[in-house]
Amino acid sequence: MREILQRVWVICVSCLVCSPIAADEREANEPYVTVLGVAQDAGFPQAGCHKKCCQAAWNDYKLRRYVACLAIVDPQTGQRWLIDCTPDFREQLRLLDQRASKNKSSNLDGILLTHAHIGHYAGLIHLGREVMGANGVPVYAMPRMRRFLEDNAPWEQLIKLNQITIRKLAAGLPVKLNRRIEVTPFLVPHRDEYSETVGFSIQGPSRTVIYIPDIDKWERWEIKIEDIVADADIAYLDGTFFANGELPGRDMSRIPHPFVVESLSRFRKLSAKDRNKVRFIHANHTNPILNPSSAASRIVKAAGHHVAEQGECFSF
Repeated sequence: MREILQRVWVICVSCLVCSPIAADEREANEPYVTVLGVAQDAGFPQAGCHKKCCQAAWNDYKLRRYVACLAIVDPQTGQRWLIDCTPDFREQLRLLDQRASKNKSSNLDGILLTHAHIGHYAGLIHLGREVMGANGVPVYAMPRMRRFLEDNAPWEQLIKLNQITIRKLAAGLPVKLNRRIEVTPFLVPHRDEYSETVGFSIQGPSRTVIYIPDIDKWERWEIKIEDIVADADIAYLDGTFFANGELPGRDMSRIPHPFVVESLSRFRKLSAKDRNKVRFIHANHTNPILNPSSAASRIVKAAGHHVAEQGECFSF
């Protein structure tokens, strides 16, 4: 992770939330990230859930949220990349087309994968011949993630038919997406049955975005998350569960995401400016922060942080 030598904190990130308009209507010509989803791998509401946490979203389509995903857009060139390819790929690509497509095509200039859990790669099926019949979409993957795709159906067919082209990632090595945008993967501790897990640092002309949708407890990482936040301009961080006990009958120590309340306690010593950078994402369907009117959302806001909103943008 390279230290940011010069940072420009222009305005509060909450003022940069995109309205649902095309990207070419935005005043700024800077590259930007836009949030295409905020929920954990299964989305919100979750399949088979008839409990109170999901009932309102079943009844009101406007309350539903897609699986966590970021898009990177360069308005100058019209290029678009996704970080992760989720089960909600169909809807998310349509959302991206509506907001950031000069030529009304659905072309992607690349997909960067964090790891091999279903919410982060399963959407690749839409690139196959049964759906889009894509042609050589670059898919950036770490070594174990690459082997997982190469050695398992149906993903290996995407490679054989040249519907995707694997581009190699290595921890700590920057990848230039174009002359203005660079991304750097970094390893994080997580449940790595099939692949390693990475977060991404996304560097633009003037600012840096951090994306860590999945990680085990902050204490299990040899890097201090506070240093990562300090060196960034915005940090989308794992907010899967709000607090212990959220999954009745399950030992949550076996699902060791950092609880939001643990992050709030840990981040209390950060400056107000640094606390303002943090936006929690990847919320499980049980997580009350999915409801912006909940007490949990108010607690996050009172601590000086934010809950990521589907559709928001940040220029970098």
